[in-house]
Amino acid sequence: MHGTIKPIDQATERAYSMPLAEIDVGDPEIFENDTLWPYFDRLRKEDPVHYCTTNKDPQVGNYWSITKYNDIMDIETNHAVFSSASALGGITIRDQKVDLRRESFIAMDQPRHGPQRKTVAPMFTPTHLDQLAINIRKRSASCLDNLPRNEVFDWVDKVSIELTTQMLAVLFDFPWEDRRKLTRWSDVATTIPGVGGIVETEDQRQAEVMEAAVYLKKLFDERAQKEPTSDLLSMLAHSDATRDMDFANFLGNMILLIVGGNDTTRNTMSGAIYALSKNPDQYKKLRENPALIDSFVPEVIRWQTPLAHMRRTALEDIEFRGKQIKKGDKVVMWYVSGNRDEEVIDRPYEFIIDRRRPRTHISFGFGIHRCVGLRLAELQLKIIWEEILKRFDKIELMDEPKRVYSSFVKGYEHMPVRIVA
Repeated sequence: MHGTIKPIDQATERAYSMPLAEIDVGDPEIFENDTLWPYFDRLRKEDPVHYCTTNKDPQVGNYWSITKYNDIMDIETNHAVFSSASALGGITIRDQKVDLRRESFIAMDQPRHGPQRKTVAPMFTPTHLDQLAINIRKRSASCLDNLPRNEVFDWVDKVSIELTTQMLAVLFDFPWEDRRKLTRWSDVATTIPGVGGIVETEDQRQAEVMEAAVYLKKLFDERAQKEPTSDLLSMLAHSDATRDMDFANFLGNMILLIVGGNDTTRNTMSGAIYALSKNPDQYKKLRENPALIDSFVPEVIRWQTPLAHMRRTALEDIEFRGKQIKKGDKVVMWYVSGNRDEEVIDRPYEFIIDRRRPRTHISFGFGIHRCVGLRLAELQLKIIWEEILKRFDKIELMDEPKRVYSSFVKGYEHMPVRIVA
């Protein structure tokens, strides 16, 4: 079925006719079908702090949904009550089995969180970003120059995955010929196992994650024996806060940095093509005034929201907006809903590349866990679009993309496009 009119109409009817208590916005299917919006619209209006008891996935169970922008900010900044700790289930709606829970600095509370995060922060300083920018531009230009003209190809594979994987390989100083392993590991780490999926079983997933761990640990140990350099593995190997990480913490941080550097930028790169194809007036505006890239990039990041949520666990009973959240309850902050909150963002469903305050979005989180690599993500997107606009008049979307089956990673598996030469 082409277009989204019918599915979204059906979803709207269903979202507003079903009992409020039965709404389950954690269902990956509504993300894969792009029919999530009316469910979140209704929750923001009628029950912005919503308790779901109807999710069928045993690794999800019951959970609270926080759907409004300012409420999300309040949860994000209340570290005393709302924990990110992996031991309590971590940062996504799906719990890991207890023996598979791995700490990382995003799934860790203070005081241990700060020193581990600080270890990788030098990667994202203005001086280092200036150096990276030269590399990003060179690789972006090469990638775009090698794309086919006047024929259909998959933008996700040829551009979004390729460029983000190249960047990850640079950040890790990872063996170049093996760089697609990084893409695979990121996909495996975030996927929901199932028939026809990226992996079919949890056992297969864990086997591949362990393969990643062994490979990366070998590189980490090699860097520890050498003089410090400016790649992420060397930074971690030489820092007091991270050089003696246990194996689970090491693997947790590796997955965090790979997923953080891969899924988010990659899906926003694809989301930009989709947004512009659905809003040709904005595409025309961008072509006529490339200086708008500076506001276009954060608007794409808001509009796409590449990670749909983050999760916390309540450390004590608390009343929040009139609801009684109990100690141990799972609390899911839906960034994807906060970024469509009409009380904070003017005309939130519209894609407007010259918004007055384009950085009013919550895609990177807020507070101590705000994305450490956000400036790099923005830089990558800015450079790729500067290079695209120099080269191509138009990139046409040829059909609806295939979306990821996940309520965490909000992204695209395939997106057929054609460059009009």
